[in-house]
Amino acid sequence: MPFKFKQFTIHQDRCAMKIGTDGVLLGAWVAVENQPKSILDIGTGTGVIALQLAQRSTAEIIDALEIEGKAYEQAVENFENSQWGDRLFCYHASLHEFTLEVDEKYNLIVSNPPFYSDNFETAIKKRNTARFTSALPFDELLNSASKLLHNKGYFSTIIPFKEEQYFIELASKVHLFPSRICRVKGTPTTDIKRSLLEFCFRKEEIKYTELTIEIQRHQYTKAYITLVQDFYLKM
Repeated sequence: MPFKFKQFTIHQDRCAMKIGTDGVLLGAWVAVENQPKSILDIGTGTGVIALQLAQRSTAEIIDALEIEGKAYEQAVENFENSQWGDRLFCYHASLHEFTLEVDEKYNLIVSNPPFYSDNFETAIKKRNTARFTSALPFDELLNSASKLLHNKGYFSTIIPFKEEQYFIELASKVHLFPSRICRVKGTPTTDIKRSLLEFCFRKEEIKYTELTIEIQRHQYTKAYITLVQDFYLKM
């Protein structure tokens, strides 16, 4: 079944990884106040984050990158069927190939990267590509982001909270430093599960926030509703 948002629809029948909270959270949280002219979404999957940023920004160029063939085809269709098709373009390539071939420097780079460890890999190759760190190691993601990012640009991502410190240490090796960190938990009584991270090439005072998604099952917090209400139909 297609997933309908307020201003666009996502078809996802050919994508191994379906629409999830992580991607929509990232697409809603990324800062666009500085009006980036060019955006890159690494590992776009269905294209949902790129479409959210098309809705939220005036960026003239919104490029997406997807290595898995069926997901690439689906992202292209989702882009073409949206009202922002003239601003969205998807490349079918690995991040390594793309980084070598593209001379562009982007004002904003986003990625909802794969992060389950290799220990839990499944027999389904497409799902592995979408969701396991062997498909896109954090160091490769950060190295490419540092090469593709404008010197005054920002890179934003979402990762497991337990990987936060490790990811920040890796980022520092390519001169990317955190400027905003939002730690996400499901309910007030559960542990922090995700970290939304924003990086730039300057050492800034880090702005820390925390977001709780639900008070209880299907009873969402005001902060979460405020963040995602421009997208979800029932918010």
